[in-house]
Amino acid sequence: MTPFLSVERRGRIAVLTMDRAESMNAIGTIEDCDNIVETFFALGNDRSVSAIVLTGAGRAFCTGGNIKGIRNRQGIGPLDQPDSTATNYRRGVQRATRAMLDCDVPMIAAINGHAIGLGLDLACVCDMRVAADTAKMAASFIKVGIIPGDGGAWTLQKLIGYPLAAELFLTGRTFDAAYAKSIGLVGDVVPAAELMDKALALAEEIAANSPRALRLTKRLLREAQHGRAGDVLELSAAFQAIIHETADHKEAVNALLEKRAPMFTGD
Repeated sequence: MTPFLSVERRGRIAVLTMDRAESMNAIGTIEDCDNIVETFFALGNDRSVSAIVLTGAGRAFCTGGNIKGIRNRQGIGPLDQPDSTATNYRRGVQRATRAMLDCDVPMIAAINGHAIGLGLDLACVCDMRVAADTAKMAASFIKVGIIPGDGGAWTLQKLIGYPLAAELFLTGRTFDAAYAKSIGLVGDVVPAAELMDKALALAEEIAANSPRALRLTKRLLREAQHGRAGDVLELSAAFQAIIHETADHKEAVNALLEKRAPMFTGD
């Protein structure tokens, strides 16, 4: 079986493609989750990576979990007993969510098609989202009689607020990319043929900056989501003290004063 995620490097950008087109990129096994964990851990530790683009093979971004596997109590969902099921969620999809949340590399979801349930939640874990105009999305766990067990109850409402998140989770309705943009869930909607160009252009704009400053800025933004103002100010001072001592900071200042493009090394 091929890995769930294929990885293509384009300079300082890593393009990750969920590679199960035949099943609309549904996540079916613990091994799929392990591959997500291992991939994001490796990229997070690779200082030559400054941006990640996550997309799906074929006509879907990711249609969530494998419904047949859930019915048969195989894979990432229910097992023989409730305690085993809880452990399975922690071991599988929740580990995948945590690995993405812990990765300090800026991440862009290029939503090329259906992003359903777990698939929508994976997009929400990313820092930015760009969608094809043909994409469809749904927080549709309720439609199969379950709850968002992967962390989506936290991520979605962080992006669009409690009332809208409650509406989407409690109705399970499917919505289009234009609606997703209108509620601030995606930053831009483009024709499907232009999606990767748009996502890569955004990634390149990000990756042109100091690698260490990018990672610390992302971490600061993440911590600021739930930190008190005073705590965020203290963390900002600590991060600033670190970044001022880097070679890339000095290079950025010199390049600005000398009116030239900076040459960052990640040091």
